[in-house]
Amino acid sequence: MKTKKYFLSVAIMLTGMMLVLVSCKKNLPDNRLSIANDSQYTQYLYQPTLGRNTLFTNNFTYGNSSRPLDFKIVNMRTFGGEPAPELTKLYPVKVWKTAYDGTEKSLAEIEAKRVIENHPLFEVRPHSGEFLMWAEANSNMIKAQPDSGYVFDVEMSNTGGRKYFQNFRLSPLRERPYEPSPLDPITGQGTSTSVSPAGLFITGTRTNQFLSSSDVAVVFNKLPKGLPGYSGHSISFKFIDTLAQVIDPNKFALTDWGNLVHGFNMVKDATKVKFDVAYPIPLTAYPTKYTTTDGAAARVVFRFDRQAFGAVLLHCYLALNFKIYEEGDWEIIFQFKNDKPKFDND
Repeated sequence: MKTKKYFLSVAIMLTGMMLVLVSCKKNLPDNRLSIANDSQYTQYLYQPTLGRNTLFTNNFTYGNSSRPLDFKIVNMRTFGGEPAPELTKLYPVKVWKTAYDGTEKSLAEIEAKRVIENHPLFEVRPHSGEFLMWAEANSNMIKAQPDSGYVFDVEMSNTGGRKYFQNFRLSPLRERPYEPSPLDPITGQGTSTSVSPAGLFITGTRTNQFLSSSDVAVVFNKLPKGLPGYSGHSISFKFIDTLAQVIDPNKFALTDWGNLVHGFNMVKDATKVKFDVAYPIPLTAYPTKYTTTDGAAARVVFRFDRQAFGAVLLHCYLALNFKIYEEGDWEIIFQFKNDKPKFDND
């Protein structure tokens, strides 16, 4: 009898423990991730310029969705609903694996920081929802405006579920290989043949008056491949007067030639100054001594001093802020249209 009572007591105790365990389990928080209705894209139209890396940031609000989140582009198609394999297949692109900081001492050191990877030409960053168009995309393969472009959807997911965002528009603009550019982003045609410098403080020889930026035409010219003495990745600077006569770069005597651009193997003669460079220029948006203060553009300044009337010392300069996206042998020509620059003292 005592044995039966003992086993009965044990059974009751075990049952009680199980009930406690079940109760505790029911009260544990749910660790599954969640997808919230307030997670939203804030931008549905994307118009990257082809031929350059374009990253679209701050285009998604996470809301109350649990992170990490996973994003992927689905149903990429033309505006007319046809498949768009040009935007789904993989292409080799250049990717930075080590940060560029402007202290690199050679082209080889710069290139060692980049690798070739295979990516879709337009993709979503897998955990942020940001979109990226790679520089390798061009209008020979990608539909560009005025074409209506593409439509696509995005799937967002985590272990708690998934959500779809539909009918994004991708409407690329045509290449502009350099900036500032006179090329129309839709037609690709030039609205002029030149642009103006960013700054100028130079006196004219004929008028003895200070020139304005409109007195100087800046022309970007890409040279044919394979010219003797050119590497295929160089930049040259030339100066031309009103009679189309070459101005010796050495006239800009106070120019810091060694730090003019992040280039190497400088060759300076009476007609030009040339550097071997890596493209694009600037390589990234990181501020260096070769760029504007925000790092958004390269900046070159050509300087000289001259003594004006009354023994006034003038610190003269010609400046240009610019970008070049397309690799090659480029020359930038500064043509003084209306008056020759005055280098000699009064």
